[in-house]
Amino acid sequence: CFKIPMICASLYPAFFIKISSDYYAEKILLVNTNSFRGDYRRNANKRSEHMSDKKLAILVVHGMGSQGLKVQPSSDIPTYSKHLRHRIRKLIGARMFDETIAWREVVWADVLQARQKAYLARIKRKTRSDGIRAFMLCNFSDASSYRKTGDAKDNTYEHIHERVRKTLGELEKDVEAGAPVLVLAHSLGGHIMSNYIYDHKDDQHGGSPFQSLKTMGGLVTFGCNIPLFTFAYDPEDIFPIKFPGVDLPKEKRLSPWWRNFYDKDDVLGYPLQDISPSYKAMIANKDLLEKPIDVGDFLTAWNPLSHNAYWRDADFFEPTAAMIKNFCRRPKQPLGLFICRGIP
Repeated sequence: CFKIPMICASLYPAFFIKISSDYYAEKILLVNTNSFRGDYRRNANKRSEHMSDKKLAILVVHGMGSQGLKVQPSSDIPTYSKHLRHRIRKLIGARMFDETIAWREVVWADVLQARQKAYLARIKRKTRSDGIRAFMLCNFSDASSYRKTGDAKDNTYEHIHERVRKTLGELEKDVEAGAPVLVLAHSLGGHIMSNYIYDHKDDQHGGSPFQSLKTMGGLVTFGCNIPLFTFAYDPEDIFPIKFPGVDLPKEKRLSPWWRNFYDKDDVLGYPLQDISPSYKAMIANKDLLEKPIDVGDFLTAWNPLSHNAYWRDADFFEPTAAMIKNFCRRPKQPLGLFICRGIP
């Protein structure tokens, strides 16, 4: 029974030594610790203490569509934001990122996904263009279904907001007390977070001050489509949310606190300042900064496919990484944003 291992050892002695040392090290650790969780470097208590010392909480919220997820993942496992997280982590430095930043995703697509898939299955033999049809149905029914109503059977709005509140509760445990929250919201996620902030302005929905974003340091929207939901009102009757992070010292806040990135070829991403006079005033009051950028490659940069290209494009992740690095430096002045390529 030892023939194959011995042959491997004779052919690849370094490989054999490495595998053997890892195997026996694990066995020894399993015997000598009561809190083994698959991480040899520290036990569960030390890991928890380390995580609670992190200085910045980042909440990521996706937009329309299924996000390609078949199961509901843990919020601390990057899925749709993994490419953005990887690029930001590389730019600001792995050590700084791992020691100071807690990153969690809000996943809400599955709230509607089962009903969407069931309907598509029922009509499959009656229609064509299944891929395009699924894309259109999932994206636009997400937007049309997310609305606040008085119907007890229509609770999509509340379910999605509960996902946000739950993820913020988990994120709160990852960081030190009073840590700023930076929200990164794509597409419909910007509209969701605008509504969430508005609903929690008076603390009527329960949860901690952290979950009500009383320590929010900044909001970054990209490919944002808030204007699509405003045309039921005259411009003079449309007002933006107010900065919710009232418990956060000014030196820990972004200035302006709301940053909106959009691509001119992205038909689902819009500038916000032209929604109404109140939104325009945010520019004058330095509450809102808007930045047109060019995202995507030669296949996507010039058409609507650019809507999903922000996650991997340097025009977005480089200034975002610079902003995050400024948060980690704890400056004495309100945090600015370097709209440039690279880290200052």
